[in-house]
Amino acid sequence: MKTIVCNNELETQVLGQKIASFLKAGDFIGLNGDLGAGKTFLCRSIIKSLGVTSDITSPSYTILNDYGNLYHFDVYRINDIEEMYEIGYEDYFFSDGICFVEWSDEIQSLLPEAYIRIEMNLGESIHQRVVTLQGTTKALEERLDAVL
Repeated sequence: MKTIVCNNELETQVLGQKIASFLKAGDFIGLNGDLGAGKTFLCRSIIKSLGVTSDITSPSYTILNDYGNLYHFDVYRINDIEEMYEIGYEDYFFSDGICFVEWSDEIQSLLPEAYIRIEMNLGESIHQRVVTLQGTTKALEERLDAVL
C-alpha cells in the first residue's frame, strides 16, 4: 500500500501519469473516497495518459463512458445492484480492457478478486488530496511498488 499527498492539480495529474504507466490490459481500478476529492479528475488524467484524445467527461449520469478499450464507470447513482446486470457490467469488468469504477465500494460484491483500490480524500488545504493505492494481490502490490 502506498499513500501519496498531492498538493495541487498538477501533482494529481503527474500521479495519474505514473498510474497509467503500469496499467495493462485487463486491469481493474476501483476508486473511493470523499465526495469532491478528485476521483474523476484522476481518472481523466490516467485515461488521457493512456492516449485518449477525445473529450473525457464524468459518467455521473450516464454511469458508463466507453473509450474503446478503456471503461469509466461512476456507480454513485446506482440504487440497486440489479442495474449493473442490466448494463452488462461483466462485459466490461472482466474484459481485456482497463476498467475504472468510481464508488466501487457500493458494488463490492461484483468486483473482481484482483484489482487496484484507490482511496482519495480531501487533505488539510483546499487543493491537497491524500491518495492511497493498494493492490488486492501480491502481484498488483509489486507492480505498484515498482512505479510509485
